Amino acid sequence: MSKRYAVVGFGCAGYHALRALRESGADGEIHVFSDQDQPPANPMLTTYYAAGRLPYEALFPFGTLEEIAARFSPVLHTGTPVTALEADTRTLTLAGGGKESFDAILLATGAEPVMPPLGVTVGGRVLCMRTVADAKALRGRLEGGVRSVTVIGGSMVGIKIVELCQEAGLACTLADMAERVFPLAAFPDVSAEIERRLTEKGVALRFGAAVTGAAETAAGVTVSFAQGEPVTSDLLVLCIGTRARAGLARSAGLEVNRGIVVDGSMCTSAPGVYAAGDCCEGRNIMTGGHQIIGLWANAAYQGETAGHCMAGVPVLFSGNILHNITHFMGMDFISFGDVNAQGEVHTIGSPTDARYVKAVVSGGELRCVNLLDSYHISGVVKNYMMNRFTGNRSPLPTALRGLLAREGFTDEFLSLFEGGVQA
Repeated sequence: MSKRYAVVGFGCAGYHALRALRESGADGEIHVFSDQDQPPANPMLTTYYAAGRLPYEALFPFGTLEEIAARFSPVLHTGTPVTALEADTRTLTLAGGGKESFDAILLATGAEPVMPPLGVTVGGRVLCMRTVADAKALRGRLEGGVRSVTVIGGSMVGIKIVELCQEAGLACTLADMAERVFPLAAFPDVSAEIERRLTEKGVALRFGAAVTGAAETAAGVTVSFAQGEPVTSDLLVLCIGTRARAGLARSAGLEVNRGIVVDGSMCTSAPGVYAAGDCCEGRNIMTGGHQIIGLWANAAYQGETAGHCMAGVPVLFSGNILHNITHFMGMDFISFGDVNAQGEVHTIGSPTDARYVKAVVSGGELRCVNLLDSYHISGVVKNYMMNRFTGNRSPLPTALRGLLAREGFTDEFLSLFEGGVQA
């Protein structure tokens, strides 16, 4: 008898789970439940669409719902939220009150924007940036005569909003309660250099000042801070961060911290119930602990692993490392690992140079690396670090060593990547 499968949430993780189920030979019904009526979209492309750099169709890298249905024959339930999960019987309750039971269930519910109680609601002159609908709203507002924008949240998404505002010639203020830009990814001196460059380009910065409220007036949207004068602009964009959508799992009694806790097969604390993507905590291979690593590629790997395992094909996903690779306003910022790691500090150049690299080493291993304006080598550095932390102790390949040497990496610095430096 064919088994029945459910995928709750249809983003990157959900799509890759669907594909892996079919590739692993699952020939039963695969029910996909989504509270959206669109195919999986890449949230990291929304700012490019809002800026007019991408057509609308490019937001959906896997094609239309019709194309996906033709490839994998799922039973699609669009615009159909799931309201409850009974983990012991693997039963889902739908918004209309109906119930469906399955042999295996994947929770791929993603993450949602953090919306603090500021006294205003999203819509009109107050927007957030996460979904396709958010991108369409922002694009419409920017085409409607906006002259000034306040962005709350110095995140990777926030900085891209600042970039598109700057390119459009709009006055822009970037604010965050954190003391500096990218505090979870950048070393303080790297943050300081990025801030210097932003200020040089005309961006007003308000860091270290908590937002206490906002109000829409005839003049626009006025944002108040715990310190300093209020800021009024035509548009307020909130990019404060996201939180895992783990309500279903929590209500069902599954183990949940910041996200749903999973093992290497993406199985939750309930047999037959899996989780993948931004809603779950996978393994951080640098620390060995569980952590949400909200990256597109990570969601893909987790979803694929879950799909294979749901189909009875044992696969393990070893985990990932914290990393950010982004290009904005003529500069590149790349970060791998834990920016709060303690150990020996090694640098190439200084923050104001054409290229700056800073690394922390402890126990003979790299713990964190920042690269400023070295985007074209970020991929090879990332791949090598991933290999190191997954047990590959091979020395740097000759071609990679030569590439890094040409980029100014000294023999001493290259030895960091090979574990040759003892802390």
